[in-house]
Amino acid sequence: MEENKILIREDYLKQIRPFYDADLIKVIVGVRRAGKSVLLENIKSELLARGIRQDHMICINLEDYDFIHIQTAKDLDLEIKNRIVDQDRYYLFLDEIQRVTDFERALASFRAVLNVSIFVTGSNSTLLSGELATLLTGRAIEFEVYPFSFFEAKEWLELNHRPFNEDMIYDYIKWGGFPVRFQYTDESAIRKYLEQLSLGITNIDLIPKTSKINRASFLKVESYIMANAGKEFSAESIVRYCKSNNNEELSVRTINSYISKMEKAFLIHPVDRYNISGKEILKSRKKYYAVDTGLRTIQTNSIEYEDTFFLENIVYNELCQQGFKVFVGKTYRAEVDFVAVKNGKKCFIQVSYLLASKETIAREFGAYQSVHDASPKYVLSLDRLDMSRDGITHMNLVDFLLHRKELMIS
Repeated sequence: MEENKILIREDYLKQIRPFYDADLIKVIVGVRRAGKSVLLENIKSELLARGIRQDHMICINLEDYDFIHIQTAKDLDLEIKNRIVDQDRYYLFLDEIQRVTDFERALASFRAVLNVSIFVTGSNSTLLSGELATLLTGRAIEFEVYPFSFFEAKEWLELNHRPFNEDMIYDYIKWGGFPVRFQYTDESAIRKYLEQLSLGITNIDLIPKTSKINRASFLKVESYIMANAGKEFSAESIVRYCKSNNNEELSVRTINSYISKMEKAFLIHPVDRYNISGKEILKSRKKYYAVDTGLRTIQTNSIEYEDTFFLENIVYNELCQQGFKVFVGKTYRAEVDFVAVKNGKKCFIQVSYLLASKETIAREFGAYQSVHDASPKYVLSLDRLDMSRDGITHMNLVDFLLHRKELMIS
């Protein structure tokens, strides 16, 4: 069987390239199995092409049993210093660094006394938080990696001589973009892979063996949050749900701790509300979007393609991958799905499955009636016919996801 070719993830590489030889520690984070290790391989290949010697690249995957002896900062310090044999620059690639106790001490030491450029990956957002991380304040730069975008899925399929057509957007909506899942074509195999991946994330990143969390309770709450990503809910509403459906008493504090754990494992992303009139971030309830719609699908019995929450989720993730800071827009009368901000400029976005009726058209375009900001306004849907009107641009969702059309911001 022919080995699959590795996709060069150019959108991430162009963000990281300026820092290849910078004094900053390059921290690559993201949900487990999103492709962080492959991105490190991309970087190593580029450095080799620039003439960097292979024996001056030190690569350690902390999940590899070959490195089971590296448990603490002292162990890591000894391993690295034993491998450095001259004064030339070395490139350190440390995968899943959070498995090393007090790793921050070792990284701070390497940066201070060795001639090295350091790249690390991790599957927990606390990587650069906490008491020890103050050692790295101002000395590290972070990049978050997501599963494949629809554009990257197309690139990977074509690279590996697999069929691709635009109707695969429905497959992507349902099963998401985790790279390995594209190796399977049977839906039962894809579901099984995603279920095992979800279980692995839970067991390793959320509820390890040493955790005192009630596993059954956590799994029920996790399932609820993933299935309802994009919808408005609160900790209080989850408490009521658990009480009415499982006759289980959970506190708001417990629910918030579960949500925090899911955030730290990059399973969900919180989205703040933005007061369009006052141009300020609001302190009211946040929305949460899943890192991948495939993980949403396995938590539901079926998928309705008309469910715009799946589409919103895909648009949200795409905007983040394109470098936008994303908010939910709030006006006095209504809500706009997204306010996308980059470099101090912005645009507004409504997301719809199909503009199939006069009522839907009126609702989606009418969301901007109370928005008096002059920044560009968009309605994204799967319709091919251009329905732009009243200064509001209608854009086909597939064209947007495949980078055929770009958002204008001002």
